[in-house]
Amino acid sequence: MTDDNDFEALLRELEKTEQAMAAALPKVGEQVKGTIISVGSEQVFVDLGGKAEASMDVEHLRGDDGTLSLQAGDELSGIVTSVDVETGAVILGTRQGKQLHGSAELESAYRQGLSVEGHITGTTKGGLEVQIAGHRAFCPASQADIRFVEDLSTLVGERCAFRITRFEGGRRLNLVVSRRAPLEQEQAARAAEVRAQLQEGAVLSGTVTGMKEFGAFIDLGGVEGMVHVSELALGRVRHPEEVLQIGQQVEVVVLRVEQTGNPKRPEKIALSIRALAKDPWSDVAARYPVGTRVAGRVTRTQPFGAFVELEPGVEGMVHISELGAGRRVDHPDEVVSTGQSVQATVLAVEPERRRIGLSLDPDSAPVDAAAFAAGPSAARQDDAAGPGRGTFGDLLQAQIGRGDRR
Repeated sequence: MTDDNDFEALLRELEKTEQAMAAALPKVGEQVKGTIISVGSEQVFVDLGGKAEASMDVEHLRGDDGTLSLQAGDELSGIVTSVDVETGAVILGTRQGKQLHGSAELESAYRQGLSVEGHITGTTKGGLEVQIAGHRAFCPASQADIRFVEDLSTLVGERCAFRITRFEGGRRLNLVVSRRAPLEQEQAARAAEVRAQLQEGAVLSGTVTGMKEFGAFIDLGGVEGMVHVSELALGRVRHPEEVLQIGQQVEVVVLRVEQTGNPKRPEKIALSIRALAKDPWSDVAARYPVGTRVAGRVTRTQPFGAFVELEPGVEGMVHISELGAGRRVDHPDEVVSTGQSVQATVLAVEPERRRIGLSLDPDSAPVDAAAFAAGPSAARQDDAAGPGRGTFGDLLQAQIGRGDRR
């Protein structure tokens, strides 16, 4: 009796061990990563990190020219296409499903939710025509991409991964496929990796996916963040289109992450491009010593003076008293305008307060054409204004004097 009990206990332990081993094995359709152990003439063997060992047909890894560049020690990603629970053998295919060819295999891929490779051959009413293993399939426009594609013809000629969403057998297969489904699966996998890195100060790479007046949207890999217009560059930016374009690859730093509680958009991610740039004020005193003549562009005017951009992120100010070349000025708009290029002289530099005082060079403040056309009467009016203002005649004489000196 004791022997029978011991035997039953041994069987139970064996069953538990087998169940644990089966649970540890990757599932069909799961994307896995591993390290290549060896490369044979027909198969590549991969260590999946303690879960199991897997193999993949070498033909799936050859390039268009037939060469195989992978070797032992390289990392390899693949989709689990079959698992033998008894032996623990795992067979991998590429994410495009190149291992699937016949109708039986296509039906198996449909049942298991595996991706297959398809060639987009044209457009049709409401979607795309796709060739999969010699069979014609239809991809609805809504399933062509994660985002709306305005011109489906831009996808013609591409080879992509598709998920079969309808399979009807017979003499001629009726296949409906989705390109969006495998893209969303990849996006979810990337998003999980990105979210693991989301913390204040993290530097990530992303792609510009959209722009509004208030900022640019960046896809970090399945997770979207936003760079506010004030965080795009060191200089003043009125619209993201001035410095970015759709599809551009950028590096950003994470400023903050706020959880929203919304499953579709679980977090708000504030990003910055500006934070990665060197602070131009760190050595501004050495680059713009007092007395230096500089060139700049007027960015805006205020009643007290005009602001001049000397370089991205560095602005100086010309006080209204330094604008008129000896002539009284009631408002900077009388002398300069936004966007105008000017020459100026550095009067003072205060790096700690991020201030540079400038004086507009006389050559940058031309004689007022309206005053010149007004003739002597304008000069008499200026004379009557008092000694602090300066007369039109004085201004004209100063201009002539400068010409003589040249």
